[in-house]
Amino acid sequence: MKRTGLRKLSKFIMSILANMEFKGLEHLPKEGGVIITTNHLSRMDIPFLFITPTRDDITALVTDKYKSYWFFRWFTDVAEGIWIDRTKADFTALKQSLAVLRQGRVLGISPEGTRSETGELLEGKAGTAFIAVKTGVPIVPVGLSGNDEAFGRIKRFKKANLVMRYGPAYTLPDIDRDNREESLEKAVTEIMCRIAVLLPEKYHGFYRGHPRLKELQEEQGIVE
Repeated sequence: MKRTGLRKLSKFIMSILANMEFKGLEHLPKEGGVIITTNHLSRMDIPFLFITPTRDDITALVTDKYKSYWFFRWFTDVAEGIWIDRTKADFTALKQSLAVLRQGRVLGISPEGTRSETGELLEGKAGTAFIAVKTGVPIVPVGLSGNDEAFGRIKRFKKANLVMRYGPAYTLPDIDRDNREESLEKAVTEIMCRIAVLLPEKYHGFYRGHPRLKELQEEQGIVE
């Protein structure tokens, strides 16, 4: 099967399993390299992101532990996903990610680095910030909600209710080489709080009540 065929099949299957809402799609540029940063709640996140209506050139970083599951390995390979070994500095995955963005495509990344077992945001990692600064491409934050309850509902023969909310695109300033650690931490906080502001409060997790999150809520007129 080719990538285009997999996308059509994914849309069909997802429409059977779930009620899906895509909100704020106007924030996703229609062309050019873009990083989509998203929270990671479920194994359903990747196919949900894969069928984003306004861009058909999306790929994503996928942890290589899923290679041991034949379906996820097959899906990721056909979808042209990028396998990443999160136990080390994976320079092959980094090189492939940079190439995708320089080709003008969309790269999906979970800055948490792993799927949340609690259904709440985990502390973000620095890899996404590094890629964003290295390439200078815009970042579009995405908040996924409902995915944590999806398989439970499907097992009860109910459709899952999935929401993908896109936020305004932004770029990160260069990392301050004289104060690299603090500069990277600030960049990671910005990435994660821009995801958190798109989510109901119950998902905020590590960033619950963070001053930057409160600033973004005020800027975007969001009242909890």
